[in-house]
Amino acid sequence: MTPSDLVLTPRGVRFAGRMFPCSIGKGGLSNTKCEGDGATPTGVHRIVGMLFRPDRITAPTPWAIPIGPWDLWSDDSGDERYNQFVNAPYPFSHEKLRRADPLYDLVLLTDWNWPNAVPGKGSAIFLHQWRRPGYPTEGCVAFRRKHLHWIAGRITPDTRLIIPAV
Repeated sequence: MTPSDLVLTPRGVRFAGRMFPCSIGKGGLSNTKCEGDGATPTGVHRIVGMLFRPDRITAPTPWAIPIGPWDLWSDDSGDERYNQFVNAPYPFSHEKLRRADPLYDLVLLTDWNWPNAVPGKGSAIFLHQWRRPGYPTEGCVAFRRKHLHWIAGRITPDTRLIIPAV
């Protein structure tokens, strides 16, 4: 582990000498993540991208990519573009990135099952804003808005999300 790593602990995520409360998947932690299980996958995951809603926030870093109205994430394990950024209209099952609620105003992308996705192994493991403290996600790691923005402004290309095995 390095100081630039985000490390999940029983108390939250440790990063840059600070501790941030977070929420994880409703299925808990899993060493054998599967699509739809609601679990947060254990392991060492690189942060490979950042998306943001330009109509709601400013880019937290120069390399953040704006989310547009047609931006989606494929979560259909039968799709050849499974667990990848896609655009509407899209015939396969997908998740809208431009949501009415603020959960995806800022999204950090992980390399879980990416770029060469194994069908059914799980998709869209993001770091994003939580609904409220303690409210579980579908497998992502979620933070208070101001904490997520603080983290986003300080991650580097070497930052990893480390989730210890259970």
